[in-house]
Amino acid sequence: MTPGARLQAAIGVLDQWSAGVPVEQALTNWGRGARYAGSGDRAMVRDHVYDVLRARGSCAALGGGETGRALILGMLRLQGIDPAGLFTGAAHAPSALSDAEGVAGATPEAVADVPGWTVPLLHDRVGGDLPALLDTFRHRAPLYLRVNRRRSTRAVAIDRLSADGVEAIADPRVETALEVASGARQVKSSVAYAEGWVEPQDLSVQLALAAVDWPGGRILDYCAGGGGKALAISDACAAQVLAHDAAPRRMADLPLRAERAGVHIPILAPSQLASAGRFDAVLCDVPCSGSGTWRRDPEAKWRLTPTRLAELEQMQAAILDEAAPLVLPGGQLVYMTCSLFRRENEAQVDAFIARHAGWWLDRSGIDTPLSASDGFFHAVLRAPA
Repeated sequence: MTPGARLQAAIGVLDQWSAGVPVEQALTNWGRGARYAGSGDRAMVRDHVYDVLRARGSCAALGGGETGRALILGMLRLQGIDPAGLFTGAAHAPSALSDAEGVAGATPEAVADVPGWTVPLLHDRVGGDLPALLDTFRHRAPLYLRVNRRRSTRAVAIDRLSADGVEAIADPRVETALEVASGARQVKSSVAYAEGWVEPQDLSVQLALAAVDWPGGRILDYCAGGGGKALAISDACAAQVLAHDAAPRRMADLPLRAERAGVHIPILAPSQLASAGRFDAVLCDVPCSGSGTWRRDPEAKWRLTPTRLAELEQMQAAILDEAAPLVLPGGQLVYMTCSLFRRENEAQVDAFIARHAGWWLDRSGIDTPLSASDGFFHAVLRAPA
């Protein structure tokens, strides 16, 4: 595909998305009808679409509208590319610019590129650093890997990744973290990944997990999802780690991932919790707004509404209340979110303590995209002895 044809494909995907089709489904729909597109074409179309979603407000301002065509036009201008050489109508490229389109729209300096109602919530977190935080959301997030110490060391993993075309750099803030400097798309085809030496895991998550003093005995990952945190905890301590999720299908790949990592993580179905006993620690990485990961999943910020945020807050409180009885006396309830909003973090912790006599906050912390790669909150709550 020519560069212009790729842009036209991205326009079609964005028009589907604007009509309410989830972005991944819209990309799949295009891909099924584009058998001629190679892997490089598909990757570039995806990149164009996600570049727009990260900076949708700026793209709309510079392109003069919210259609897929206007958004792609604005994206090119935002990237400093003259669209006239690509909007030619030749070889499946977008048609030539009209006179009106030939004039750039308003400059995007005052555009937040997040839903306007979330700006005060973000300001409450970072204060005067808000412009810098908003700027991070316009850019692609770095890829981090976690080195599985049961399988390898960082030095060995770096060498093995390099042999497969992946340049990785050790991050000094946590001993398991590698930042992928180049070759990100080769990670999952690398020997290091296939043999369980590395797993994708964000730096902010690794920092939060390392900040928790995980006990021996038994630990339950209560909202396990794909199981990445359960795998990391298993690698970090000698405890028996078990996994549970209200939607067990989310854990479908966990047994294979655990085998690759050299650990065993039993899975508890919802019906098994009542007979599973209590745990020395229970981790609740709860559903949340995802506001700390908006440059990684930019579609999420445009899906979020005040109503949905309120629903998530109710869900978070309910999960904490459900998990608390699973903790042994004196044990830990570890609460985590990938949200920057105090309503989902400190306020939830304070409300839980108010509801549950004898519980107390041991420690808490948060990273933002300004201090790590994503925003991530953690709190360690202690049960009464």
